[in-house]
Amino acid sequence: MNENEDIHKLEGLAKRIRKDILKLIYQTKSPHIGSCFSMVELLVALYFKILRINPKNPQDPNRDRFLLSKGHGVPALYLVLAERGFIKKETLEGFARDGGILEQHPTRNVSQGIEISSGSLGHGLALGCGMALAGKMDNKDYRVYCIMGDGELQEGQVWEAAMTSAHYKLDNIIAILDNNNLQIDGFNDDVKSLWFKI
Repeated sequence: MNENEDIHKLEGLAKRIRKDILKLIYQTKSPHIGSCFSMVELLVALYFKILRINPKNPQDPNRDRFLLSKGHGVPALYLVLAERGFIKKETLEGFARDGGILEQHPTRNVSQGIEISSGSLGHGLALGCGMALAGKMDNKDYRVYCIMGDGELQEGQVWEAAMTSAHYKLDNIIAILDNNNLQIDGFNDDVKSLWFKI
């Protein structure tokens, strides 16, 4: 498969996942469509091109780690994990329903590809720093990828984690900012604008 065919295939997958997000959220009358939609391509690129992971060996100590700090976007992650083979597609039917095992924020379950429980914003990068530092100390070459929302940058812990990452020279952690300019109360600039523009 050439590069253009590969890109076309991934674009098609992202479109299909977007449709499935809409169905999943509509069926359960759940919130957060925008936060899911704004990171679909990021997740598809990570899970199908970048992350060194294997759904047949999800607890491999040398695996790359993915952390969804903006846990409210978890429907997108569940659908990508299902496409990648970590979650059975029929399990998705239990999302946000009594008796189901998929909640509206991720609960740590490494066998399903979920590295951390998240939902309270601002913790993902700090947890990722700990994982990255452990990797360095254990002479592992895995990488830690963390998607954060731009509204989440208002949390002080994010900046402490960034400073910690620089202090320990953690070149094995990658922070990815989903810069959609929105948070739950409105536009970021109206709630608390950042002193810099991304």
